[in-house]
This record gives sequence, structure tokens and C-alpha cells, in this order.
Amino acid sequence: MTDSPAGALAGLKVLDLTRVLAGPSATQILGDLGADVVKVERPGVGDDTRKWGPPFLQDADGADTTESAYYLSANRNKRSIAIDFTRDEGRALLRRLVAQADVLVENYKLGDLARYGLGYNDLKDEFPALIYCSITGFGQTGPYAARAGYDYLVQAMGGIMSLTGPVDGEPMKVGVAIADLMTGTYATIGILAALDHRRRTGRGQMVDMALLDTQVAWLSNAGQYYLTSGVPTPRTGNGHPTIVPYQAFRAADEYLILAVGNDSQFAKFCDVAGRPELAGDPRFATNQARVRNREVLVPIVAGLIAEKPRGFWLEALEARHVPCGPINTIDQVFADPQVVARGMRIEMPHPLTPDPVALIGSPIRLSETPVSYRHAPPACGADGVEVLRDWLGELNPASGR
Repeated sequence: MTDSPAGALAGLKVLDLTRVLAGPSATQILGDLGADVVKVERPGVGDDTRKWGPPFLQDADGADTTESAYYLSANRNKRSIAIDFTRDEGRALLRRLVAQADVLVENYKLGDLARYGLGYNDLKDEFPALIYCSITGFGQTGPYAARAGYDYLVQAMGGIMSLTGPVDGEPMKVGVAIADLMTGTYATIGILAALDHRRRTGRGQMVDMALLDTQVAWLSNAGQYYLTSGVPTPRTGNGHPTIVPYQAFRAADEYLILAVGNDSQFAKFCDVAGRPELAGDPRFATNQARVRNREVLVPIVAGLIAEKPRGFWLEALEARHVPCGPINTIDQVFADPQVVARGMRIEMPHPLTPDPVALIGSPIRLSETPVSYRHAPPACGADGVEVLRDWLGELNPASGR
């Protein structure tokens, strides 16, 4: 634990009954903002993702610990307590913690917590100020509500896979669990809105978050393409359905991306490429024309870019303010001077390893209440004594194990 300025959510108590990614990513954001997040885990088992590896964090002897890279990615700024709420004594303890909590976040299947008297309807009258956020695959209502939800499944059902991958190849999922992560982000927004409502009224409420709802919502302009035209949005690979040229191209040595967003940028590109007349060609003079004549223009642009190395294009186009960039591998991302300058790689001490653990930093920048990094991702149940002392004023270690 490190000293740091009070965060924007300092004093907020969050009871975290989530695991895997969507829920933990939401509670990690709350923790970064200063909330006191207590992660409730199954004794001896913990979050499923603890075992999702390799890679795992290494101990002093170079052996694998119980902390996988996956688990480390979403559980910073939390304390862990192990409680078996399927047992009467565990359930009683958990309800006592609920009484102290401002927010409860859970991602069990529909009805699972209600079997133990821990559903929203079981708690809302006894704890009327509680904000209860439930994250499921398909929400609390609708014909799919009882189904289990997984990021991969939702990427398929929610349309993003139909837009991703080569034009003539198989549909592809996004390389990270983006439906989970976006649901966690939207859940955080919902929780913050509910907190403001409670500030004004004193009343808590339920925040019902579904992976599929979120996936459909962030189809954004691609979904609106269909709603406006009545035509399913085409898959364009690394291209863009409504902007040209806006895709990956191979230079003489390596790939780069060119992201021409307006006619002025296209004219500047043509000038750098030594083909200024292309900008005046009526087939290419406007974005609308370039989209219609994509099949003619893209091979021309590809041929021009292939004539010179990537370094030439990055330097020359950046000097003319034409958006372009390298396609970085992950190691190159964390070595990028802008990423370094913004502090997107952080290090925190961890009790299971002699060296600090490297983690991905928060992207949130607040001038008065900056995020802080106070707790490394915890071992399962490691903070039971501390949590009981801080939340309930108890010192009995057995109560929280």
C-alpha cells in the first residue's frame, strides 16, 4: 500500500462479487479512482482467471505463483477476502459486509445469488441506499436472460465478428475481450450515475448490465450504417466502409496505416507521393467519390506506398499532418515514447515476487483527484483480517476465511 492523494471516490466502499473480466475491470476502475474495493472469493479457489495461464507471476525461485497475467490485468487496487456464502455463516458475514457497502457488483448467472438471499430483490428493502450492479451475458430480462454469456459468444452474436477479418476470409473476433471490457466500462458509468442519483435522493438502485446490449451499443457508426441504409454493413478488412484511403498498406519494408480523414489530407498525401494530379481527378477529389471508386484508388495508393520504406512515409506524412502510423507489436507499444511519457506501464510491489510487478496503467487523467495505485492484485483471501477490521471493526481472522 502506498501513500497517495485522496481519489475522486475516496471513502466509497465497493463489495466486489465478480470474477473473470467484465466485472473485475469495472471494479478496478473504481479502485483506481480511490474506492475501497473488497473482492469476495471462494475459499481455496478464488477468481477463475487466477489459473488462466501461462504466463504466471514468478516467485523468488523463478517458479510460477498463483497469479496469472490474466488475473493481474483486472484486479489492482482491491483487497481479497475469502467467504463461502453457500454456508449459513458465510452468508451472514457477507450480509454484514453488504450493510457497510455503498456499491455491490456481481456477475453471476441470473438467479444464482437469489438462491442464497443475495439477489437485488432480497437486499433492496433492507439496504435501500445500496447500488447493486449486476453484469450478465444477456441482462435480467428477455428470452436469453438465463443463458451464460461469454465474450467470444457475444462478439459473434452482437455483430462485431461479421465486421472483423479479411473481406473474403472467415469472421474474426477482436484480439482482446472487448465485449467484456466495454461492459465493464459502461457498468462503471452506470454506477457513477447511480451514485449521483443517490446523492440527490438517498435512494440506491439496480444497474442491469448485459454484454450483448453493450456489444450492440458500441457497433456505433457501423450499426448506424445498417439502420440508415437498410443494408448490412460490409466487412472491409483493414479498410473503412465510408472513408478511403483508410487502411493498412505495405511500404517497401513494413506495414503502416494511412488514415486520410478529409479531402485536404488526401491532397497532401498525393503531393508527398509525387502524384498531385490524383487529388484533382474527379474520381478521387472527394471522399464520396473515393468511396465509390475504392477498387480503382486503393491499388494506386498501395503501389505508391510500396515504392518507399515505412520510415519515409511516417516522417513525410507526419510533417504534412496526414494521419499515419506504424502497426506496433505489443513490445513496441510499451516502448513507444508517448506511451512511456503517459505512464501507461506501471510497477507495484507484490508479496509473491521479489521484483515489482509490471501492470498496465489507468488512462484516466484527473487534475485534482488523480488515480492512484495502492494495492497490487491480491492473493486469494489475503486481506480478510484487514477487511474485517476496517469494515466491521473485528479482529477475528477466522471470520473472513
